[in-house]
Amino acid sequence: MSGWFSALVARELRLALRVGGGALIGVLFFLAVVTVVPFGMGPDLNLLSRVGPAILWIGALLSTLLGLDRLFQADRDDGSLDLVLMAGRPMELVVLAKCLAHWVATGVPLVLAAPVLAVFLNLEPVAIGAVTLTLLVGTPALTLIGAIGAALTVSLRRGGLLLAVLVVPLAIPVLIFGVSAADAAISEPMPFMTPFLILCALSLISAVVGPVAAAAALRFSAD
Repeated sequence: MSGWFSALVARELRLALRVGGGALIGVLFFLAVVTVVPFGMGPDLNLLSRVGPAILWIGALLSTLLGLDRLFQADRDDGSLDLVLMAGRPMELVVLAKCLAHWVATGVPLVLAAPVLAVFLNLEPVAIGAVTLTLLVGTPALTLIGAIGAALTVSLRRGGLLLAVLVVPLAIPVLIFGVSAADAAISEPMPFMTPFLILCALSLISAVVGPVAAAAALRFSAD
């Protein structure tokens, strides 16, 4: 099982990096959000440092949404999705492999770019490390939750807007605890580990619920 799973992850990763430039587009959008917001908020550096973690998390959420509509759409258009369903492979593992490849291609570049972009928001080194750590733990949950919306809208031609409407409310808890953990690292009286562990739990729950729900939606759309 591990052989075809790793081969599928490698294939999806090659396609994600080759077609569309998803990683570069996500980082550029992330850069645009982080650099435009300070212009709207003014030159108050103290205010920027307070809302910096929230800005980085919102930018990461929006950047993750960019490529989710193509997560299953290309396979459905060329018939690969039907072949996978007829092959008898566990659809949940197929979805997990596609989500893993999507996160490596889009989520990891966002995590790597976060420390550099945090400098624009006047964040201290401790805050930069906390935001980067929470993004590393929380962005897989965004991808796995987004897979559910991508599977539900795979049969729609222009389901990008509907996907965002479905995914954003489900991703709010991840956003809340990600920002709370980053803020707790800055504010001494607030415990960092409590929201951070809840964020880890949300990612683990998403790793179970996301592939199961997305696989069920894909099977339903194929009927």
